[in-house]
Amino acid sequence: MNIDVTQFHQVFFEESLEGLDIMESILLQMESGSEDDDEDINAIFRVAHSIKGGAGTFGFTEISEFTHVQETLLDEIRSGNRQMTDKIVTLLLSAVDTVREMISICQAKDDIPDGMGQEIVDSLKVILENDAEDKASQSDETPTDQNEVSEACKSQWTIKFTPHKDMLRTGNDPVRMIRTLAELGDINIEVSSEAVPVLADIDPEASYLSWVITLDSVCSESDINEIFEWVDDECDLEITKVEIASKAEEITVADKADQEIANQIIPVDRRAGEDRRDADDRRKTERGTGRRKTDGGTGASSIRVGTDKIDELINMVGELVITQSMLGVLGEDFNMGKVEKLQDGLTELERHTRQLQESIMRIRMVPINFVFSRFPRMVHDLSIKLEKKIDLKISGEATELDKTVVEQIGDPLTHLVRNSVDHGIEIPEERLNAGKPECGEVHLNAYHKGGSIVIEISDDGAGLNTDKILQKAIEKGIVDEGDDLQEERIQELIFHPGFSTADEVSDLSGRGVGMDVVRKNIIRLGGNIEIKSKQGQGSIFRISLPLTLAILDGQIISVGSEKYVVPIASIIESIQVKPDIVNKVSGKGEVFELRGEYVPILRMHEFFGIKGDFAQDLENGILVVVEGDGKKCGLFVDQLLGQQQIVIKSLETNFVRIQGLSGATIFGDGSVALILDIPGMVRQAIEKQMESA
Repeated sequence: MNIDVTQFHQVFFEESLEGLDIMESILLQMESGSEDDDEDINAIFRVAHSIKGGAGTFGFTEISEFTHVQETLLDEIRSGNRQMTDKIVTLLLSAVDTVREMISICQAKDDIPDGMGQEIVDSLKVILENDAEDKASQSDETPTDQNEVSEACKSQWTIKFTPHKDMLRTGNDPVRMIRTLAELGDINIEVSSEAVPVLADIDPEASYLSWVITLDSVCSESDINEIFEWVDDECDLEITKVEIASKAEEITVADKADQEIANQIIPVDRRAGEDRRDADDRRKTERGTGRRKTDGGTGASSIRVGTDKIDELINMVGELVITQSMLGVLGEDFNMGKVEKLQDGLTELERHTRQLQESIMRIRMVPINFVFSRFPRMVHDLSIKLEKKIDLKISGEATELDKTVVEQIGDPLTHLVRNSVDHGIEIPEERLNAGKPECGEVHLNAYHKGGSIVIEISDDGAGLNTDKILQKAIEKGIVDEGDDLQEERIQELIFHPGFSTADEVSDLSGRGVGMDVVRKNIIRLGGNIEIKSKQGQGSIFRISLPLTLAILDGQIISVGSEKYVVPIASIIESIQVKPDIVNKVSGKGEVFELRGEYVPILRMHEFFGIKGDFAQDLENGILVVVEGDGKKCGLFVDQLLGQQQIVIKSLETNFVRIQGLSGATIFGDGSVALILDIPGMVRQAIEKQMESA
């Protein structure tokens, strides 16, 4: 029976990428000066070991061969025969990048180029060979002593391995495990076929064989257990240590193992399905939910969810079934005497539906750390390239937001962090001359605020040079030389398309295609970005994003016969206008005074060109005071109709994007209402004022 193992490639890709993230994080900690920890060494060894084994099983030979040398080197380090050095850490970090690239190529179903990563392999082999030569030299000087030590250290292990009948169905291959065991030392194999039934009763996906393996090796019992750790609940395993009496009759490792296996077992394709993933998850420390978006050639995306959230969801479904059953009984012989019970049932149904919706939304919530985790390596590499000393501080990494937002916010954050490193942080000499520590700090922070998540990228660098920004803007014709602009307005000029203050174009900055794209992408997510910067002291870029792109709490408003939805998170207050607080400023339209601050008024019927009956005088309508991009605006509407949760439907699939609108929703009566993009409307109101000035 042939099994199409390509259906399981995506699982391998995702787990390998997750392991590489762990490996990179540990290596960066080692390079920063933290002491090597045995558990950390074992963790990165397991990553290399797992990727090598999985790649070999699925036929990704180039990945398997590339990781083999890393595994060998890491095995020597974890066994205490070698120390981790800065050179090895640097090579392993480069190897992580190469494996990621190889996986990306395999995901795209392309061929890995010949010789890819060969320089790294050669460098690792030089380290291994030089050490081997040193050991050989020492051995020549004291051959008898060294042989005696080696012989004394070697032990004999007896491993009785009996897979359970269904083990093959979980994607685990006994052949691969035995071959891996053979790499630890010299082995001898005895195969028992007593449990094999007659041919007619054989299940091609079942396991019937068992093995007794004798291993001569200097390895520890934990080394052997590690090979079988993925199947510890799918087999009977007994490991016994026996001291070696003599060195006679040693067995050739690879040839003997392969011959015995080939003669006694029918090759079975490995299957890596959901059962295997579940078994792995039970053994792993609880890490919350979430996984990066990956593309295995089919555009598929997956998410890993904690069992507590699944249990809660199942609970809610059970409650819904009970309520449905109750309503079904009421409907069988309904009469007016059951109206009260019907109302109670509908109320219960509404409550359970709301809870179910909230449970489902929580499933989509993932930690922002799945974006933040990419930046330690990036800052590390950039600081070396720019010859700067930078400490990256991360906080709030457990803050959760919608998976779709996480996937789309990565590129804007990358631009901002790169700018902080390149433009913000000064070189050590400049920092010392300015009375600062030579090591600069970039801080990534995330936290919840109301119905939004706020992400801050701050640094203690040079800050924005407003004089230089204004001069560049005048040269490009963005502003006129005589314009009197406040500092805040000058800083926002960096978001203008094509704007850059870099003196030289490099691969890091200077092409003017970064900050405008950042703002556009954030606005597309329904968020906004603001700047707080002080020259010589640093900058803060503050991004506000909705927790989810699927559902929001909305305030329904009416303008004439039309209805619109305003996100409640954007509303500050709603007020009845009094004529004495409204002023008409020549060339700037209408503004009203709100606690000492003048706020522009945007008449909604004029903004959307609505004709018909609507309030002409401000005192006959309502001003909804909203905030976007850190600025306020008063939306003049006819009425407030109520609040409810809104399911967001995108318009961009079938229509061009219109500034001021972020989507649409469908009400219970089937009518459609547009959802207002508050940051966009506020910007238009302010731009209209500035144009009229």
